[in-house]
Amino acid sequence: MSWELTAADLPDLARGATLLGTGGGGDPYVGQLMVANALGSRSITVLDPDELADDLVVIPTAQMGAPTVVIEKMPAGTEPSLALQTLEEYLGVRAGATMPIECGGINSMIPLLVAAERGLPVVDADGMGRAFPELSMETFAVYGVHGSPLALAGERGERVVIDTGDDDRQMEWLARGVTIRLGGVAHIAEYVMSGADVRRTAVPRTLSMALALGRAIRLAREEKRSPFDAIESALAPTLYNKMVTLFEGKVADVERRTTEGFARGVAKIVADGPDAAGELEIRFQNENLLALRDGELVAIVPDLICVVERDSAEPITTEGLRYGQRVRVLGISTPDLMRTPEALAAFGPGAFGLDKSFEPVEVMATR
Repeated sequence: MSWELTAADLPDLARGATLLGTGGGGDPYVGQLMVANALGSRSITVLDPDELADDLVVIPTAQMGAPTVVIEKMPAGTEPSLALQTLEEYLGVRAGATMPIECGGINSMIPLLVAAERGLPVVDADGMGRAFPELSMETFAVYGVHGSPLALAGERGERVVIDTGDDDRQMEWLARGVTIRLGGVAHIAEYVMSGADVRRTAVPRTLSMALALGRAIRLAREEKRSPFDAIESALAPTLYNKMVTLFEGKVADVERRTTEGFARGVAKIVADGPDAAGELEIRFQNENLLALRDGELVAIVPDLICVVERDSAEPITTEGLRYGQRVRVLGISTPDLMRTPEALAAFGPGAFGLDKSFEPVEVMATR
């Protein structure tokens, strides 16, 4: 069922989307401020994918680039709508709705900003079911919808259209190069599709799930209950219904570098307390990709590896990791459509050059 989203929902939505973003997707606070400013006292209609007309034109919108850059280089706020307008002009169509391409702090917010500015509804779905660093790593592409043509806009009004036909990797490579030359961040419109395509290729109801997760965490805090029990209960009726605690401890070291348009690095978390022992290593490329506990694999992409504050369960992005933080690391299962052989070829371990095979997080937890 479709529903209305207001500015009062944005803090909960940002929190839940950041959890699902597995450390990536951009700064949630920046996105929240931009949407709240554009929305005011109005609301945005969020469409259930099952209710979309087959011929509805849906154009997803997003931010791309290294999330570390946004900490110092704020968007102008006009870029996402400009990208959408550019793609509409190029194709000679009008968008009937927009949609996120991924779950993540700012990238669950960018379509809401476009919706508020353009008076469009937003589809309750996305193309990653989490956040991934590359534009070709989409369930849309896995199941037959291609990203080109893509329109890209910069903060000074720059506009670029990239059309590589059905070669989504080439589209990503070219768009990444343009983004780097625009200072490391740009905004895009891509993966034009019909309502029927959305139902066939998208991960459904991730906006409503993010909102439910963020609200569950907040209410648990206010009511002095465990926010981790609240997360598990909120996930139980969804496609992400397995959650395990991978590790608890203190962030001992973070190696992070911004290179080739990505934030890459390694975080090391050590157990703390008088009787604690062990270490967890997390490797990331914008998002958390794998977790090794004392050298043994305990979670790997595409399953979710989520670092949260140990007491409050507030999600921590990869650019927000700092020495001394007390954290808990959660592993969360992904939906079946993200674990097929076709999906794993697009965004499984091999797609990131990892010499590990995918194994479900809930299976590894029983070893």
